[in-house]
Amino acid sequence: MKSFLTRIAKGAYKTDIEKEYKPLLEELLRERIVKEIGEKVQLDSKYRAGIVDLLPSGTAFLELIGAKGRDLLIEFQNLNGAKNGDYVIVKRIFGKPGRPSARVVKVVQPAFVYAVGYIKSTESGLQPFHIKTDLPMELKSSIEKLSEHTVFQVDNRTSEITQILGNLNDPKVDEKISLAIFNKQEQFSKEAETEALSWGDSVDASLYPDRTDLRHLPFCTIDPVDAKDFDDAIYWDEKNHTLYVAIADVSSYVTPDCAIDKEARSRGFSIYFPHKSIPMLPRALSENICSLKPNVDRLAYVCKLELDIETLNVKKHSFFEAIIRSRRRYNYDEIDAYLENGIESAKEDDKETLSFIFPLKEITDRLRAERLKRGYDFRSTEVRMTLDDDQNLISTRMESSTPSHGLIEDCMLLANKAAAEHFDYGIFRVHEPPSPERIEKLVDELGKIGIFVDESESDFHSLVLALQKEAREKGVEPYVDQLIIQTQKQAGYSAENIGHFGLGFERYTHFTSPIRRYSDLTLHRLLKAILANDEKKREYILRNIEPLCIKISELEREATRVEWDFMARKYARWADANRDTTLHAVVIEASQIPAATTDKDILGMRIFCDKSDLLLFDRIEANVNTVHLAQAKIFVHVESTKHLFDNDEF
Repeated sequence: MKSFLTRIAKGAYKTDIEKEYKPLLEELLRERIVKEIGEKVQLDSKYRAGIVDLLPSGTAFLELIGAKGRDLLIEFQNLNGAKNGDYVIVKRIFGKPGRPSARVVKVVQPAFVYAVGYIKSTESGLQPFHIKTDLPMELKSSIEKLSEHTVFQVDNRTSEITQILGNLNDPKVDEKISLAIFNKQEQFSKEAETEALSWGDSVDASLYPDRTDLRHLPFCTIDPVDAKDFDDAIYWDEKNHTLYVAIADVSSYVTPDCAIDKEARSRGFSIYFPHKSIPMLPRALSENICSLKPNVDRLAYVCKLELDIETLNVKKHSFFEAIIRSRRRYNYDEIDAYLENGIESAKEDDKETLSFIFPLKEITDRLRAERLKRGYDFRSTEVRMTLDDDQNLISTRMESSTPSHGLIEDCMLLANKAAAEHFDYGIFRVHEPPSPERIEKLVDELGKIGIFVDESESDFHSLVLALQKEAREKGVEPYVDQLIIQTQKQAGYSAENIGHFGLGFERYTHFTSPIRRYSDLTLHRLLKAILANDEKKREYILRNIEPLCIKISELEREATRVEWDFMARKYARWADANRDTTLHAVVIEASQIPAATTDKDILGMRIFCDKSDLLLFDRIEANVNTVHLAQAKIFVHVESTKHLFDNDEF
C-alpha cells in the first residue's frame, strides 16, 4: 500500500498502477481525491496520504507518504475511525493557527490486513481469539463447525475467515501460521509454474552466440551445506589479478510483467525456514535452470574486476552476459577445512579450483582489513534449528561467520560496489547512521553495568571499536554487538543514494542474489538497459523505481518477521515439552519484565523472567513457568542469578 500511495502522491502513469490497487484507484477518482492529468493520476493538492501515528492522548500525527514537510496533526475528533498504523488519506485544514493539521477522509488499508485467530474454550463456550494478542476477535464468519484449537486466517477488512490453517496442537501448523500472518503463499500460480517449466532443464550454448563463453574457466560455488539455489560463482585469475563474479542471469528468463515477475514482485524475497524454503521464484527456475549447478552450462551475468595488486583498488570493471560451467559446488565447511589444512589435503579433483581459492583468500583478507578501517565488524551469529519429521525442535547450533564466509562476502561486496557506480538514480542498498540521541542512550545503558568508554571519542566508529574492546574483555561481545546494531537504522532500498553506513561505503547496491531478492533482479535489468544505451527500457524501470524501493524494503522486513515468528513457535513447543529442564540464559533486556536469551543446549530462545531487578547481561538459571503456544511466548521462574562482574560460577 505504501508504494501505491507514493505513486499517486507524486503522480504516476495509470497503466503502471498494479492490478490489485486498480479498484481503489477508480474509487479515489470517483471521489475526486485523485485526479487525472493526461495519462497520469495524482492526488489532489488538498489531500495527503500517510500512516497514522496515534498517541496515548488520542491525538495523532500523519507520517507523510510521497510528500515532504512536517507530519500533520490529526485531532481525535478528526480521526474518523482511523487506528494506529492505518494507511489513510487526509484533507488538509487551512486557516487554523498552530501546527498544520488535517482530518481523515478515507482509511485505505488497516495497519494489519490479515490476522490469525484460533478457537479457545471459555466460560461462554468456544470463542475466537487473536493468536498474537490473545484478545477476543470479532468475526462475521460462523464458527459453529470449528472445534477447539482450530487456527484460521482472517481478512481484517471484512472480518471474514479466509482459510482454515489447522490445529494449534499440531507442530506442522506453525509454518502456516507464520506465513498467514503476513499473507505469504507457498504455491505459485499455474501460469507462473507453466512459464518456469517452459525453459526446460538445460542450456543450449549454440542458441546464445552473442554471449561471452567462459566455460573454460574453473568457476566454483560456495554456499551453506543445505543450499539448493546457487546464484553466485567465482573465479580468480591470479596471473592477471582479475576476479570474475558470475551471477545467475535470472533476468534472461523472467521478463517484466510476465506471470513469474508479478509473483516475484509481490513476494520480494525468498523465505527460509529450518526445514524448507519458500522461494521467490518457482523451483523450476530457482533450483534448476537458473541455479549455477556444477558441470552444466548456465547463463550468467558476470562482473569482471581487475585489481591493482598493491592497493587492491579496482582498476577497471565490466558487466556482460556469459555462459559458464561451474566445476564444483562447495559448502562453507569444506572450504574452511581446506583453508585450515592446506591444498595438500585436497582431493585431486578439487585442486584446479582450490589453486585459485588460496591466493584469493589472501586478497579478500586484505580487502576486509581495509574495509574495516571505515566499516564495522560485528560478531555475526545465527541460530540454526534441526527439526524432526513432525517439525518439532530437537536441537540448535550457532552458525557464525567463518573464513569461507568472509571470502565470499568480500567478493560479493566488490561486485555490488561496482554495480552501484553505473547510476545516480536507481536502486541503492542504503543504511543511515544512528542518531546522536541513540548513541548517547547506548553509552549510558552500558555505563550503568560497568562497560565504560571515553565519551570524547572523535566519531561513532572509534566509539564502537572501544565498546567492542571492553565487551570482548568482559565476555559479552556478541550481546553488545547486538545492542550496537539496534542503535542503527535498518538498512533498506532507496532510489536516491545516501550511502551505506554499516559497510562504510559511499555507494552500494545489491547485484549478487537475483534468485532470492527482487532488488537484484531489478538491478540486472537496469544495468543491462544502461550498458546497452536502451533509454526506453531505462526510463520505464526508473519511472517506477521509488515506489518499488519502498515496497521491497517492506517485503524484506516482512520476510524476516515470518522467519522469526516461526522460530519463536518452535521454541515455545520445545519449552512446553521440556518444563523440567534448567535453562541457562543471559539477560538482554532489563525492563519491567526482563527478557533473556538461552546460551546453552537450546540456543537463542527468548524467555521472559519473573524477577524485575535483573541487570543487563546477568546470567541466570531458570525453569519454565508458563508457555503460551498461541502467542509463542515463554515465561520462566529465575532460580539463580550471576551478575556480569561476579566471580562465582553457577
